[in-house]
Amino acid sequence: MREQTVVIGIDGGTTAVKAIAFGLDGTTLASASHGVPVCYGRGGHAEQDMEAVWQAVASCLRSVTSALEGAVIAGVGVTAQGDGAWMVDHEGTPVGPAATWLDSRAAGVVSGWVSGPEAEAIRRTTGTTVFPGLFPALWAELRRTSPDVTARAAHQLACKDWIRLCLTGEYATDYTDASRTLLDIVGLSGYSEELAHVLGEEECLGLLAPIHHADRSGGTVTAEAAAATGLPPGIPVATGMIDVSACGVGLGAVADGQGWTIVGTTDVVGVLRPSAGDRATDLSMVVATGRGRQVLEFLAPMTGAPNLDWARSVLGLGERPWNEVDALARQHPAGSGGVLFLPYGAPGGERAPFLDMNASSSWLGMSIETVPGQLIRAAYEGVAFALHECQQLLGQDGDVVVSGGAFHSDILCEILANVTGRRVLRSEASEAGARGAATEALVAAGLAPDEPAAIEMLQQERQAFEPDPDEHAAYQDIYAAFVSIRDAQRPTWPGLRMLRDRADHREGK
Repeated sequence: MREQTVVIGIDGGTTAVKAIAFGLDGTTLASASHGVPVCYGRGGHAEQDMEAVWQAVASCLRSVTSALEGAVIAGVGVTAQGDGAWMVDHEGTPVGPAATWLDSRAAGVVSGWVSGPEAEAIRRTTGTTVFPGLFPALWAELRRTSPDVTARAAHQLACKDWIRLCLTGEYATDYTDASRTLLDIVGLSGYSEELAHVLGEEECLGLLAPIHHADRSGGTVTAEAAAATGLPPGIPVATGMIDVSACGVGLGAVADGQGWTIVGTTDVVGVLRPSAGDRATDLSMVVATGRGRQVLEFLAPMTGAPNLDWARSVLGLGERPWNEVDALARQHPAGSGGVLFLPYGAPGGERAPFLDMNASSSWLGMSIETVPGQLIRAAYEGVAFALHECQQLLGQDGDVVVSGGAFHSDILCEILANVTGRRVLRSEASEAGARGAATEALVAAGLAPDEPAAIEMLQQERQAFEPDPDEHAAYQDIYAAFVSIRDAQRPTWPGLRMLRDRADHREGK
């Protein structure tokens, strides 16, 4: 590998962080992954130890750099999970564990905002719908319940910004993560004092980091970080983007009209729009990309891979590899023997294409003749139906470009193609988020003049899954039944949530 030039992409996921080294032709040269647990607690807490996140990143980088002996590491890019509260004091030390985007303790704040002027002000200014894991909501909750923590906070950093701070010692963010706080995405005039006033959170303005473009340097690797990671000191670290946007870059999407679909810990269905005024629905979330007035409009349902993991586990298939689980599902045709699965298992409820903190998961239509293969196929179908509903709402058309861990499953790709009636293109490139971060690093390091040129350098082949006309026809009725029955179930969800909360209380959760 002597004298080969490489860039490294870091992806700080919700349950694991990754570091991947790419050659300038897009080839993956080395990779490492390290798990970081989410600690769930009573009252909706979903927290991560910020120092543990950094140590996991450093460990991954040591593994990757040790495998690159003789190569020239030209730059590093970072992406990570968005939202949550990742706060540090004046010394850059975490004031406590990070509340992640999964945290639901601010549900009461959100309920109050939805019935008042706050939710509309947030949507109008930042383009996002409110949910408990959003930083302004968490700040309001923490200020009430943990004033000692908020009193020590000097900076709010998104997860990727925390990782980059550890690498460079510099405080910065980009337009995508800034959009999840108080950024005016319409006027692009910076953080909105008006919104801060409506929320009663004027003090937050002083916590938010300066905004840089994603493909510009957000600092260089310090001597201390170099010693911890094996990276060369002084190399640039691109500012980076939130993971939903970085995945788009990794999949080659930077132009208006391009879109993609991800199924990971959460789902993302997104389309790039010329401006915030071009959004398709008020139910979506919108982030500024930093490319002029362009925005990414996306829906982020909570119907992702954890629903499939849970279904596999509860059916006693947790020790079976996914290829065997897929084979079990293949034994049954479209419709899963009349069983429907509602994939709304996230503890915090659902946020797209509807907002319902009481959303509940269930299998429906079972009988004593129902077998596990039908139940697991129904789970795949439920995830595909939820994605299709979001794609329709956003007006996605053309090929369905997909990425994310769950799409390693051929059967999920096939079902989605048959449900939508559109060709599904799965990138064979590893880890779209890390690849997108590395793409930004190419520009920050001066190895590419802009994002399109960097994308051309790092793009890889895609596998196509063509829809079957007969299967597509069959799925039209099944999908209609899914939506109808789901909507009929929704009035029962608050009562079920109350029973679950009571049970959790008795069990001391």
